[in-house]
Amino acid sequence: MRGLRILPKEGVATLARSPLMVRFERQPPGTALTRSTLSMGALVAALAAWLVVAREPELGAVAALVSGVLLLAGGHRANHGAGGPTDRMLDELLDRVWDGAVLGTAAWVARDPDPEVALASLAALCLSALSAYVRARGASLAYSVEESHLTRGLRYGLVVAGVGLGQAWALWLAAAVSGLAVIVRTSQVAVEERTSQAARDQRP
Repeated sequence: MRGLRILPKEGVATLARSPLMVRFERQPPGTALTRSTLSMGALVAALAAWLVVAREPELGAVAALVSGVLLLAGGHRANHGAGGPTDRMLDELLDRVWDGAVLGTAAWVARDPDPEVALASLAALCLSALSAYVRARGASLAYSVEESHLTRGLRYGLVVAGVGLGQAWALWLAAAVSGLAVIVRTSQVAVEERTSQAARDQRP
């Protein structure tokens, strides 16, 4: 037919790889449930922050615990075959949202009545962000810096206990867990860098 152009095979392949066609790609199985779980966890984290600001720390801690469980479940699915790169990025992002919502509001509310709790909350928040940065930086350099959901769950549990009971020691322990994660992840990157350098030196 006149005016009809047949794309060569190379053109079809290029079109298939274009960003406009990404929406038509098949998503990993179960990704809708993964994203729903993560999104629900974020909403409950926002509720926890509101409860803490409303001077209801016990209820806020319960909401933070429910939110943490949802985020852990969604994160496990995202990182074990039931989600793609977008889901894993969302998992990391919402982990930071959880820290900001729970620890940030706890620090703000406790700044006058209990400065030690406020300081411990800020320390836990900063060290958690630093740990996440080290992991993201290592991943950007193609190093396998893994995150243990057991460690993440322990951090959530300590923060929930600290906020709900108003105990600074639990928040200091949460900060210590994040600080230890920074050290472990930095050492992982250093070991992989030495291994990669040794492999490059052995090449003819």
